[in-house]
Amino acid sequence: MKRLIDSFNYAIEGIIYTLKTQRNMKIHFFMMIIILLLSLFFDFSKIELLLLLFAIALVIITEMINTAIEKAVDMITKEFHPLAKIAKDVAAASVLVAAINSIMVGYLLFFYHVNPFTRSILFKIRSSPVHLTFICILLIIIITIIIKTITQTGTPFEGGIISGHTALAFTVSTVITFLSENILIATLSFLLSILVGQSRVEGKIHSIFQVINGAILGILLTVLIFQLL
Repeated sequence: MKRLIDSFNYAIEGIIYTLKTQRNMKIHFFMMIIILLLSLFFDFSKIELLLLLFAIALVIITEMINTAIEKAVDMITKEFHPLAKIAKDVAAASVLVAAINSIMVGYLLFFYHVNPFTRSILFKIRSSPVHLTFICILLIIIITIIIKTITQTGTPFEGGIISGHTALAFTVSTVITFLSENILIATLSFLLSILVGQSRVEGKIHSIFQVINGAILGILLTVLIFQLL
């Protein structure tokens, strides 16, 4: 289990390195958050949402591959070489193609659903709990990684100023509260979330303060999204 967690940490560290060192990656992440938030206002089908997520992921993946190729080439030679230039240019071209594809996918999806005279946008969002829940969880993961990157504390899956596990647990509990509208179910779900936070403290992975930060982040972000929408 420890080796599996280490593998995840190494992978996330790769994302964090690209995010910290590559200007384009920062732009991609910023646009990803904006697009995910905007998607809440449109009644996308599951297929349309999958296409949108695939287009976003493709841009992120190609940018990371581009960075990996650049670093590998720089490790081999610091001098100008035609083959090194070709390798970097082709890698950069893959990012360009993915970016153009994402723009076209986004344009077609959003343009098709835009209706300036609609009166049912809020109803559509409220009637799409699966979409709303998925976006809440995804944003919590992204924001947690960004905060840990900025504060340079802990690893993506262990330690840090915010307990990501606790944030996710309280996000799910808050979503359950909104969707079920049942006090007993809501209470039981929050008890489970508290147990998640306690396990992080008992395992000496996080302090009580960091667990509380995670709980507050999970609850506030979910409440904000549900109440605004």
